[in-house]
Amino acid sequence: MLKFYFNGSPNPTKVALYLEETGLPFEPVKIDTRTGEQFAPEFLKINPNGKVPAIDDNGTIVFDSNAILLYLAEKTGKFLPSNRAELLSWLMFVATGVGPYSGQAVHFKHFAPKDQNHDYAHNRYQYETDRHYKILDGHLKGRRYMVGDDYSIVDMALWGWARMVPFKLGDDAFARYPNVKRLVDEISARPAAARAIALKDKFTFKAEMDDEARGNMFKHMTTKVA
Repeated sequence: MLKFYFNGSPNPTKVALYLEETGLPFEPVKIDTRTGEQFAPEFLKINPNGKVPAIDDNGTIVFDSNAILLYLAEKTGKFLPSNRAELLSWLMFVATGVGPYSGQAVHFKHFAPKDQNHDYAHNRYQYETDRHYKILDGHLKGRRYMVGDDYSIVDMALWGWARMVPFKLGDDAFARYPNVKRLVDEISARPAAARAIALKDKFTFKAEMDDEARGNMFKHMTTKVA
């Protein structure tokens, strides 16, 4: 059976959505990044980068959420747009732009040390995250889905991060991206989305963002490279 290494963060949740949408049987394996389980030798054999999600599909190992979505879609033939050029363009837009900039926007808005001045970094990542969502919103104007006329892995990839727009950009941010919000609301209303979000609740994850959690999630805070 496929093993799915996950926690409740955006990237694993979009893979959970795909698994729930397709009904593929899987064994969820929790990786609690706040307690450092991502650095366990047995998990580093699955993903040397020490991040979730990852899957072990009967010996075929895939890591990075967007790679996993593409792998599963090609394996099953489900939720795979026929226009491969457009599929790859927008999937990589999410992978190299939306995800990384969103993650940095969250970090500098919520987790960077408050006793240091991060105005430049905070503004840069807020600006770039907003810029990416404006591109997405423009693309979705007059379209129901990201690629073609059908719900696909590109929509799932976007949903994982886009449902957290207020956490990244402020409570009123969704008002700036009505077409993105429409898509997020549609996907979030699907039963599979509810199951994907609730998967983490079947396990116990460390809730506190204390010194141990910060040390495991933000190792740059204790290691100076340059």
